Amino acid sequence: MHFTGAHILSISQFDSNDVERLFKVADAMEPYARREKRTRVLDGAILGNLFFEPSTRTRVSFGCAFNLLGGHVRETSDIKASAISKGESLYDTARVISGYSDIVAMRHPTAGSVEEFARASRVPVVNAGDGPSEHPSQALLDLYTIRKELNIRGPVAGLRIAMVGDLKHGRTVHSLSKLLSLYRDIHFTLVSPRALAMPGDIVEHLRRAGHSVVETDNMEEGLHNNDTVYLTRIQEERFQSQQEADLYRGKFRLNQAIYTQHCKPNTVIMHPLPRDSRAEANELDNDMNEHPSLAIFRQTDNGVLIRMALFALVLGVADAVDKHAEEVGWYTAKRFRRVPSAEV
Repeated sequence: MHFTGAHILSISQFDSNDVERLFKVADAMEPYARREKRTRVLDGAILGNLFFEPSTRTRVSFGCAFNLLGGHVRETSDIKASAISKGESLYDTARVISGYSDIVAMRHPTAGSVEEFARASRVPVVNAGDGPSEHPSQALLDLYTIRKELNIRGPVAGLRIAMVGDLKHGRTVHSLSKLLSLYRDIHFTLVSPRALAMPGDIVEHLRRAGHSVVETDNMEEGLHNNDTVYLTRIQEERFQSQQEADLYRGKFRLNQAIYTQHCKPNTVIMHPLPRDSRAEANELDNDMNEHPSLAIFRQTDNGVLIRMALFALVLGVADAVDKHAEEVGWYTAKRFRRVPSAEV
């Protein structure tokens, strides 16, 4: 893929060489993400951050990534606060906002909407999630996290991964499955209620690509012998009613006891967040919070690196980041020491 000036709409745009290039740039972003150095490579550039569906991590990390490259962020974080609520078309919105921005990150509840917006945009557009369809930057940060957690350099051939939860509506697992299909000999265990199973076209795509796919509604069985377990919440916003979503809430829960009994030692635990911590759901228990194999917060940190890399590549400045580097005078991570709870 030729990154410069490209829209980033789908994992299908990427091949394994593109992924390696992106990850190499992401690695180079670490001192900036840690605030050990700063760069002004995007000084004066503007990100239009359009989030027409609730978001915390994705919205803030896109903005943070752009700021860390020296750019400025303009946000719309509620469809009710935009002219779309007055009947404006995506075409008109795209033509206007792209005139104010150098790049746009967009989330929308309807599948295909970001691509529709991109067709009218005058600047590159990054898909930050379009309904139940795709979430390409999340899949990239997830694979980046898997490689770092398992200390894999290069392709993830032979990976064993369990995906657990609402696989029908979960755009994160859709995109991650498509991304992993680029590699060899991946073993997928798909754990969900039958009504929330992974879409058939994705399962067929994985099998055609030569991967092993097991589908089950038995969580304990599905947890065995994996390198990574990737949990997802019930996507209640995709259901027709709250009552329908409640039929599945809390069906698959992971806690310390279940992990110890059914997972092999050091199995990496991932979740795209937010995790539903309400008592009736609680798919990933707080008793896992200090477990060394829980990678969910390292995932969120890696999201900043991946999104910095995407911005740098799409805006054609990946090779110029260090040329605009400066020392950070006000703070560095090296000076920060976590206070043990006993000292608080």
